[in-house]
Amino acid sequence: MTYKIVVDADACPVKAEIVQTAAKFGVGVLMVASFDHLLQPAEGVEIVQVDRSDQSVDLYIANRISAGDVLITQDFGVAMLGLGRRAIAMSNRGQMYSDRTIGFLLERRHEQAKLRRGGKHTKGPKAFTDEDRQAFLQTLTKVLSRMQENAGM
Repeated sequence: MTYKIVVDADACPVKAEIVQTAAKFGVGVLMVASFDHLLQPAEGVEIVQVDRSDQSVDLYIANRISAGDVLITQDFGVAMLGLGRRAIAMSNRGQMYSDRTIGFLLERRHEQAKLRRGGKHTKGPKAFTDEDRQAFLQTLTKVLSRMQENAGM
């Protein structure tokens, strides 16, 4: 079974780490971003840039992701779409999304949006740290190692 890493690349802070780790495992990468973001070409990486409308990246990913692919996104809605296609979904901080957790994450996002629309100030995500980067690398390495073992490689 051939799989790929699909990256919601618009605001992804670990693109270089994804490319390096994928190369170690011989896995292809599909990076999808709007034209507003400059992506650097690399061997084994397919770059797709879409228009800058609100959901263009999300729709492109939803239409291209397959069962067994690894999806990297910080967007809970995109993660849910990937899980629905039986992809492995994770955040750029190394958090694994699952069918058990995605409903809660989407509900919390919805509640926070309602509060903001009502004029309440809510905290945004915490700053990305070196510890987040290391957690991501560890999780991605574990996921790809497990996939290789399961494929009998």
